[in-house]
Amino acid sequence: MLKSIICDIDGVLLHDNNPLPGAKEFIQRLQRTGRKFVLLTNYPSQTAQDLAHRMNQSGLAVTPDNFYTSAMATADFLKSQTKENKKAFVIGEGALVHELYQIGFTITDVNPDFVILGETQTYNVDMIQKAVTFIKNGARFIATNPDIAGPSNRPACGALAAPIERMTRRHPFYIGKPNPYIIRAALRHLKDHSEQTIFIGDNMETDILAGVQI
Repeated sequence: MLKSIICDIDGVLLHDNNPLPGAKEFIQRLQRTGRKFVLLTNYPSQTAQDLAHRMNQSGLAVTPDNFYTSAMATADFLKSQTKENKKAFVIGEGALVHELYQIGFTITDVNPDFVILGETQTYNVDMIQKAVTFIKNGARFIATNPDIAGPSNRPACGALAAPIERMTRRHPFYIGKPNPYIIRAALRHLKDHSEQTIFIGDNMETDILAGVQI
């Protein structure tokens, strides 16, 4: 029997912060029937609290517990992979930094073990230069998501990764869709199994590709 729903946000429930037709009724039905659900996003720049506020402002009443982001998935991945060597040079907004602090990482630009790339509106040459130097010196390159452009066509993580990739000739390990890891992590967040869960998305290159790999 179907128990849970994992649902993308942008393009499925919202478009430019406006609810799409049927979105409000969909959320209300999930809540009324007691279905477990999580709203999943590849974008790492907002916390679950930020996203809940955004949705509530759009007329969709949900709580922070109903969200799972690529920043959260990145932290969960690193927590499972590392017991020591928890130093990272981070290019990203406060939501990503918050998740890394939560799992005991030190954010530094002195001999980091990881270069972790998210999304930021303050990207600059100094950040690129430091990231390239650290990666060439052996730091592991992790990125939250491969999307090239986000809402309102702002440059997303994949675009920001491009110059670092070209200069180091190393591809980051992307956590977000289409990597099925983020779906599995969302399932763990729900405490449910893929056989009892439906994943809803709108992008063939990210959502659907990740979904069919579960």
